[in-house]
Amino acid sequence: MPTFTRLRPSFRRKTTDIPGTPVELSTTEYAGKTDIADGGALESNNDGLQPAELPSEDLQRGVQDVEGVTLTWSRTALIAVFINIWLLYFVNAFQSSILSNLLPYVTSDFESHSLLNVIYIVADAMSAAVFIPTAKVMDVWGRAEGFLIMTVFATLGLVLMATCNGLATFCAAYVFYTIGFGGMTYCVDVITADASKLKNRGLAYAFTSSPYMITAFAGAKASDDFYYNISWRWGFGCFAIIFPVVAAPLFFVLKFNLRKAQSEGAVARENSGRTLLQSIWYYCREFDAIGVISFSVGLTVFLLPFTIADSAPNGWASGYIIAMLVVGFVVLVLFGLYETFLAPQPMLNFSFLSDRTVIGACLLDATYQVSYYCWANYFTSFLQVVNDLSIAEAGYVSNTFDVVSGVLLLIVGFVIRKTGRFKWLLYIAVPLYIFTQGLMIYFRRANQSVGYLVMCQVFISIGGSVFIIIEQVSILAAVDHQHVAAVLALLNVVGTVGDALGATVSGAIWTNTFQKALRRNLPASALGNLDAIYEDLGTQLSYPVGSPARLAIQKAYSYAQTRMLAAGTGVMSLSLVWMLLIRDIDVGKIAQVKGMVF
Repeated sequence: MPTFTRLRPSFRRKTTDIPGTPVELSTTEYAGKTDIADGGALESNNDGLQPAELPSEDLQRGVQDVEGVTLTWSRTALIAVFINIWLLYFVNAFQSSILSNLLPYVTSDFESHSLLNVIYIVADAMSAAVFIPTAKVMDVWGRAEGFLIMTVFATLGLVLMATCNGLATFCAAYVFYTIGFGGMTYCVDVITADASKLKNRGLAYAFTSSPYMITAFAGAKASDDFYYNISWRWGFGCFAIIFPVVAAPLFFVLKFNLRKAQSEGAVARENSGRTLLQSIWYYCREFDAIGVISFSVGLTVFLLPFTIADSAPNGWASGYIIAMLVVGFVVLVLFGLYETFLAPQPMLNFSFLSDRTVIGACLLDATYQVSYYCWANYFTSFLQVVNDLSIAEAGYVSNTFDVVSGVLLLIVGFVIRKTGRFKWLLYIAVPLYIFTQGLMIYFRRANQSVGYLVMCQVFISIGGSVFIIIEQVSILAAVDHQHVAAVLALLNVVGTVGDALGATVSGAIWTNTFQKALRRNLPASALGNLDAIYEDLGTQLSYPVGSPARLAIQKAYSYAQTRMLAAGTGVMSLSLVWMLLIRDIDVGKIAQVKGMVF
């Protein structure tokens, strides 16, 4: 799970009820309730909350609301939220495992297996531009509203994927899917941060991501059954029904407890008395409309050439490709200047953007995502063609990360909770990851045992899962509560851009190595079928194991994959520098949230 966010991670992200884990709770009494306090005891009397405990009026509305919720909700509500988040991660992990295993077959059905990376790049380019606007929605309107919007996008994407009849429609559906599930995971990460102490946050993220340990195997087996016994369409269609049902309780719990907070006086009910024009101006200002639009447009225009350059008349030298890169870059620079000097409600405080920990965490995440996606997108295809594994078996190997990280992150989260420190873990995790990815260059070839591949996956999972969670904890430790949503959005943006760049590198290597290796190695009897072999995974698998054509295809995969891994390892070496930028912050001494939190 590299993003733990993105399924592979940046999507795999990561309470109180962690089996076998002793949890100490700091409690205090106020207004007849026992609450878990962050940063000391709350003053109390029979009249309820004191003014000092109320959310600051300097905070944006959405942040005030969530602080009011945590001050007034019950322990039961807190537990219910974490259970619902766990279930959301379970459903998301299940469907993302199925999707990653079935996607090569979907593109092959449309005779476009080689376009696998293009779909990823388009989706990443579009979704990267959505995180910052989503952060503003959560800060201005509320956490529940941001979560609801992303849930609608995710459900729409699943419905469209299940019903599409062409690659163009599927690509559009995948964009909605990526925006929705990436945004939903991001929203859940923000809500988890709102409901947990900083020193416990790694443990909270580890717990909410633990479903990946289950779905790593269940999802791979389900993929096999959907493809061979039912239909790949139902692999998406069933989750279009399941996901909204699982997501709905979190929205209603948040809204119910917001009304409770309003009735108890923790936050005021919004009664602006503004006219329509005044409301439009107010929300444009609060949403930082100019900043949001310039960022989204600039990033999208800058990233799209990475998708369409190969089809341009003169490739990267085409006039409109160069123009898009220049215009996108200039707009992003103007966005940065506007946010620094002119924005009335900037997305990020400039002091945070210049903080070495924020910079280091973002660069580490971007480098990791580029490195990972240099080779990951064709890994399950490699396992099936070269190692003769079934869809389920290939999924088991590919999902080793999920199983290892699910156990390890609980341990890492508990260590951070006890010591308050996290940076020392980077000195172990980053070198281990680079070393193991280098080993994969040797073992990702024909005639190598699957056992060696699994061994490399285990060690790369140990390294990767540790610094993924440290990226989140460190960047949150560098800011105050008002900017939690913004810095997590920033981390997701750079990670998603890294995904797109990694997939671009992977696609370029694949295009310039795999087909040429096929043409060089295929026997004369199979050369007439070159295009079908290049574009269709099913055609590749149709040649018997040990036949001259199958051996030639295996050599072509090995030739391409070793070069993808070499590129990824070279990029990942930069992380040795980035990890030094991150400060060793004592998270046990920072009171970021208050009220009934984990």
